[in-house]
Amino acid sequence: MSFLNSRLPILSRTRMLASAAVVALATSGAVGGAMLSAPTSARAGAVDTSNLQTSGMPSFATVVERVKPAVVSVKVNVEEAAATSDDLSGQMDNLPPEVQQFFHHHGDSHGSAPMSRHGMALGSGFLISADGYVVTNNHVVEHGKNVTVTMDNGKTLDAKVIGTDEKTDLALLKITEPGDYPFVKLSKDTTRVGDWVVAIGNPFGLGGTVTAGIVSAEGRDIGSGPYDSFIQIDAPINKGNSGGPTFNLKGEVVGVNTAIFSPSGGSVGLGFAIPASTVDSVVDSLEHGGVVSRGFLGVQIQPVSQEIADSLGLKTANGAMVDEAQPGTPAAEAGLKSGDVITKLNGQEIKDAADLTRHVGALKPGEKVELTFMRDGAEKSASVTLGAMKKEQTAKADSAQSESALKLGVQLAPANATAGQGQPGVVIVAVDPDGMAASKGLANGDVILEVSGKPVTTPSEVKADIASAKQDGKKSVMMLVRTAETSRFVAFEFPKA
Repeated sequence: MSFLNSRLPILSRTRMLASAAVVALATSGAVGGAMLSAPTSARAGAVDTSNLQTSGMPSFATVVERVKPAVVSVKVNVEEAAATSDDLSGQMDNLPPEVQQFFHHHGDSHGSAPMSRHGMALGSGFLISADGYVVTNNHVVEHGKNVTVTMDNGKTLDAKVIGTDEKTDLALLKITEPGDYPFVKLSKDTTRVGDWVVAIGNPFGLGGTVTAGIVSAEGRDIGSGPYDSFIQIDAPINKGNSGGPTFNLKGEVVGVNTAIFSPSGGSVGLGFAIPASTVDSVVDSLEHGGVVSRGFLGVQIQPVSQEIADSLGLKTANGAMVDEAQPGTPAAEAGLKSGDVITKLNGQEIKDAADLTRHVGALKPGEKVELTFMRDGAEKSASVTLGAMKKEQTAKADSAQSESALKLGVQLAPANATAGQGQPGVVIVAVDPDGMAASKGLANGDVILEVSGKPVTTPSEVKADIASAKQDGKKSVMMLVRTAETSRFVAFEFPKA
C-alpha cells in the first residue's frame, strides 16, 4: 500500500473523466437495441424531468452552507535542510558532461556546505472556537516559518502554532487577529460504516472544495504512527486536503483528513481521517499546555499469532504478548513479565498489540488501571499506576520485521511462552516467505539460541544484539539456531549502504 501525495495534472484528469462520461452515455444508448426517439416538440423544448425520482438522493447543500465558513485553507512558508553537495556528488556522475561542468563553475567548491530549501506548503483546517483556534495536520505545519489561514470569504489572516502532536499528526493553530469567527463542533457520536460524510478542503490550492461519500471502513492501521485507528472514507480527497474536516449530515466533524491510498498519486476514492474522539483529546491537551501527556506502561509487546494462542491454550489469537517488562517501569513494578498475554485493560477486551498501545496512550500519567493477563494457562490481574511517557517511549509491537539494521522477515516470541516451555531462546512464530530468514531455510518453530555468541531469551535481546553487531562494524551477524533436526549456525549479512 502506498500513501502518496503526488500531484496529477488537473487538465489531463479532467479530460479522462469527460471521455469516460461520453463512453458511458454511448453505451447506455446501445444497450437493448435501438435508441429511443423523443417527439420533435420535446427535442425543441426543455428536457422533461418531472418523472425523475429524487426523494432517495441526499442533498448536502444545507450542511455545506452551514459549515463551509468554518473551513480554512492553510498556507505555510517552510524552510528545510536540503542535501549537501556531498550528498549530490554521487548523482553528478549521471549528469551530462556539460551540466557537470556548469556545476563545477557555479557550484560550491568546498563540496560539503549544507543548503537550505524554501517552499510553500498548502493544506486545510477548520475553526473549533469563536476566538480563532484552528485544527490541522502536524505534517502541514512542520518546518513552518510562518502560517496564514484563508477564510471562506477570501480574507487571509496570520496564525501561530499553539502545539503539535507528531504521533497522531495533529496540530492546533490560533488566529492572531481577534474576532468572532464561525466554528464547528466535533462529533460525539460513533461513526458507522455506511454513514454519509462530506469532506471540505483545499485540494491543489482550490479552496472551498466539497466532496461526498460514505464511511467505508473503521479502525484502519496504515502504518503512519503508533496510534493509528483511522476512519476510511470514500469521499475523494487529494493533496491539499490534509488537515481538513469530514462532516456527518448533522454538520459535526467526524474526522480530520490525513492520508490517501493512491497507487497513481491522485485520488482513487480511499481516504483516511483521524477520528473526532482522538482529535478532541489531543486538541484539549495542546490548548492547555502545547503538548500531549500520555500514560506509559513500560512493556515491549507483540501480536499473538495463532501458533502462540494454540500453545498457550487461548481460545482466540487476541491480546498483546509481553516481550519484556522494562526494569523500573510501572509494568515491571506490577509484576508483569515476558510471556504474559494482556487480554483486558479496565475490563475492556484488548484485540491486539496495537489496540493496547492506543488504549494506554489515551490515558494520562498517574491513572490507575486494572490489567487482565494470561500466565501459564491461568487468568491473572494486576493494578498498575501509569507513568509519564517520554518523547520516544511507546508501548509497541516488537518484531524483527521492524529492525532498522537487519530485516529478518520473522516474528519472534520468547521460547518459554510457546510449546517449548522451559526451553531457552527465542522462537520464530511467523516467517515472511520472501524474507531473509526464509532464504536461509528457517521456518516456524525454529529457535534462536544465540546472537553473536550471546544467549538470547527475548526478541528485544535479538534486536539489541543485531544492532550492537552493526555498530561494531561487522559485515554480518552469526546466530545459533535450533531446528527440528539439529542446531546450526546461520550468518545474516547486513545490507550494504
